[in-house]
Amino acid sequence: MQLNHLHLHVVSVDEAAAFYTGHFGFRPHVRQDDGTLFLRDAGGLDLALAAGPPDNFPPWAHFGFRLDNADAVRSLYARLQAADVTIRHPLDEEPDFVWFRCADPDGHLIEVYWEP
Repeated sequence: MQLNHLHLHVVSVDEAAAFYTGHFGFRPHVRQDDGTLFLRDAGGLDLALAAGPPDNFPPWAHFGFRLDNADAVRSLYARLQAADVTIRHPLDEEPDFVWFRCADPDGHLIEVYWEP
């Protein structure tokens, strides 16, 4: 079984779309009549963005992107910092795990990591 979509409630669909297309490689796919925008990544994962207040998730709740290598994690971290994206946990490097957590414009927590 493979996860194929994730639906997030966001304050601004356009702002969230700019964030995910600009930093995480998603591209616009389909916009529904109700304003929900589906973005799709190269692997076929759909990210649905719908206007509305984000749910009250516990502070540890997050979703993650596993990258191909540690340098890719470091590079994205630097790019997000340069773009003034909110970093919730700074870059942490262990021999077999390199990771950080940031927040999207609506406060959804995103973990970016590499592990062998």
